[in-house]
Amino acid sequence: MNNSIVRHIPAYILLLLVSAVILFPFLWMITTALKDPTKIFMFPPQWLPDPFVWRNFTDVFSKQPHFLLYFWNSLYIATLVTVGTCLISAMAGYAFAKIPFRFRNIIFLVLLSGMMIPSEVTAVPMFVWMTKLGLTDSHFPLIFPPMLGREALFGVFLLRQFFITIPGDLDEAAKIDGCTPWKTFWSIMFPLAGPSLSTLAIFTFLHSWDNYFDPLIFISTDQLFTLPVGLKLFTDAAGTQWNLLMAASVMATLPLMLVFFFAQKRFIEGVAMTGLK
Repeated sequence: MNNSIVRHIPAYILLLLVSAVILFPFLWMITTALKDPTKIFMFPPQWLPDPFVWRNFTDVFSKQPHFLLYFWNSLYIATLVTVGTCLISAMAGYAFAKIPFRFRNIIFLVLLSGMMIPSEVTAVPMFVWMTKLGLTDSHFPLIFPPMLGREALFGVFLLRQFFITIPGDLDEAAKIDGCTPWKTFWSIMFPLAGPSLSTLAIFTFLHSWDNYFDPLIFISTDQLFTLPVGLKLFTDAAGTQWNLLMAASVMATLPLMLVFFFAQKRFIEGVAMTGLK
């Protein structure tokens, strides 16, 4: 056997153990989603469903007729927040990296300090503000404020670090060709920021998709609920229907898995390139 392979065997074993610990909850979720309710808490545990109860996935829609609507609400909210956050962060990051203006670094540090403020601290003022504007019980508080929230501040930092790595000669060449700052950003810099934008898009989409706190505060109409709040509805006074909850959770997790699966290469590139000088 190759000596290099032998030397790496302990690392491979460690990675397999860590992967098993991480994947175990997902395996349990999937198997529970396919079990009969009477066999979920059997001891010793039944690792493979016997029989496979595929009906659980259709029963989700019988238990919660609006489940597909919750899915759509989460999807379009997360998409709008992701697109808006990426655009705003890219423009701000480019301005802080390439456009000289007075107190630029001080303003940037002040903005970054906002990342240290938990969203729970601003929840009450935001709720009062939205109430006075008559925008509660709508999707507005879930879409537009997050575009300027903590995820956007992280995006400004991420994109600024990326744009700093781009040689200034590229900006000078664009100016010589007659490009305005906006045209330089949109035609040259924005396409180059693809890997970093992919990283930001994944983080933002995941955060918006999993957001439970904000919908719980701002939304009271059943048809406006998002998936995280909708999943809570599988628990009632009679208890939790674990087979249906896990089946709904599997369906709610699929979009996140697809997003990461198709964008993982750009995600890794963005993380790696952002720290380069």
